Amino acid sequence: MPRFHCPLPLAPGAAIALPPTAARHVQVLRLQPGDAITLFDGRGGEHAATVTRMGRSDVDVDVGAHDPVEREAARAVHLLVGMPANERMDWLVEKATELGAASIQPVAAARSVLKLSGERAAKRQAHWQAIAVAACEQCGRNRVPLVHAPLPLADALRGVPGGVQGGASRLVLSLRPGTRPLRDAAGAGDAPVWVLHGPEGGLTAQEEDAALAAGFLPASLGARVLRAETASVAALAQLVFG
Repeated sequence: MPRFHCPLPLAPGAAIALPPTAARHVQVLRLQPGDAITLFDGRGGEHAATVTRMGRSDVDVDVGAHDPVEREAARAVHLLVGMPANERMDWLVEKATELGAASIQPVAAARSVLKLSGERAAKRQAHWQAIAVAACEQCGRNRVPLVHAPLPLADALRGVPGGVQGGASRLVLSLRPGTRPLRDAAGAGDAPVWVLHGPEGGLTAQEEDAALAAGFLPASLGARVLRAETASVAALAQLVFG
C-alpha cells in the first residue's frame, strides 16, 4: 500500500487535504477516489486513509484508524558525517535512513570536497531532509530522522551530548593501530551512540585529536579503508543489527 509522509495533525475520522509533496506523489501514482493509502506524521505509528477527491493539484483524504506500530532500531545511532561530494551524500542519507539512523549531522572537515554556506547550505539541507522522508516512505519507518544543517567540525563536536549510562556514547572511526573494533567500543546495551567519521581522505590527525579531546573514543571498522559513505552504512549495520 502506498505510504506518504503527512506532517499534519492526523486523527481518525478527519478529512484533510494532503500537503503539496504528498499530493503530487498521489497524482503521479494515478490513484483514484476510493483507493487506500497509509499516512504517517513522524510522531509515531501510522494511519490508514482513503482518497476521496483528486483535484488538478490537490488531493483530499479521509483519515482512518491509527496503528501504533514502531519500526525504529533498539539503539539510537546518530551520525556525524564528513560530507562526501554530491550524489554520494544523497546516497548516504538515503541508506542511513533505511538502516535506522536517528539523526544525521553533516560536517565540514578540512578535507571535505563539498563546501556549503548560507542559502546554498539551507537548500542542500532541505534536499537531504526530503531524501530522508522519501526513504521513510519506502522502508516503512514512521519517524523521520532529522538531517541537521551542515556545521564545521568544532561546532558539531560541541553539539554532542555527554556520556550516556550503559555504554560508550561517542565514537570516532579511526585507522590508528590498536583501535578497538566498533562493537567493542560501543559497549553492550541500547544506550544512544554518536558516530563521527571523516569525508574523502578522512579526518586529519588534528581533527581526530580534537574529537578525542571532546570525549570521543576511537573505533575501527577493520583493516580496509572504506569510502566515507560506506563507513556510515557499515557502522550503522554493526550497531543496529549486530
